[in-house]
Amino acid sequence: MIRRDTKRAAKFTAKSLFRLGVYGCWTLLFIPIQLLANTVHRGIAGHTLLVYWRVSCRIIGFSIQRVGEISHLRPTLFVSNHSSYLDIMVLGAVIPGCFVAKKEVADWPVFGPMSKLQRTVYVARRSRDVADERDVLIGRLESRDNLILFPEGTSNDGIRVLRFRSSFLSVAEKPVNGSPLTVQPVGVAYTHLNGLPLERRMRPFFAWYGNMEMAAHLLRVAGLGRTTVVVQFFPPVTIAAFESRKALSEYCRKVIASGVSTALHGRPADTNAGPQGTPT
Repeated sequence: MIRRDTKRAAKFTAKSLFRLGVYGCWTLLFIPIQLLANTVHRGIAGHTLLVYWRVSCRIIGFSIQRVGEISHLRPTLFVSNHSSYLDIMVLGAVIPGCFVAKKEVADWPVFGPMSKLQRTVYVARRSRDVADERDVLIGRLESRDNLILFPEGTSNDGIRVLRFRSSFLSVAEKPVNGSPLTVQPVGVAYTHLNGLPLERRMRPFFAWYGNMEMAAHLLRVAGLGRTTVVVQFFPPVTIAAFESRKALSEYCRKVIASGVSTALHGRPADTNAGPQGTPT
């Protein structure tokens, strides 16, 4: 039994190191390509980033299942739940846009340099900075950049969706280039491992929170096998359909939480429900 466990651990470690080695080489190869793309054309840069994250997901072992239609309006504010830095990889593979992230992300290994190449908007998330940061976000939106936002403000255990901070959606209160800002809720759920439904006790394997070390966490994830990630796109809305920013924020949280729950339980999500729960 000990010998079998030792062999299994060695195989797990070998797979992790191989995948992360390939991922590291792919990233080093890609950086000069992205630097060149950023100087040539923003559209080309956005496309190359999609390619980078898609290949990265394949290397790490993620298979992404898209549900619903992504907004093709520019700009769009994509609002998503957040359980891990892995969400950056997953969403970066399907959404052409720039992330809104806390300033600490700039110092993360691998993800930090890539976030800079992706023109991430860094925010301090302090109440006294909200107005200035909102102006920066509006400026990016007016230049027709899509933005990807995590309104929970932190990652969690991957089992639930935390309360959304409505202040993060203050940018939706102002028209962009004369029109209401399009907001699209997006749900991310890690649902299967090697074709089998992910048990509740295993869901935190893909979450990153508390005092977890990123290197050890990524090493474990890379050795797990083939993971299915469901990304659900719900109907785009604008703040005009709601009484307030808080109502918009709560609506986004509810549809995302419901979608994540149905995905984790293996049921198809209803991505056609509008703000009042009726088909659009």
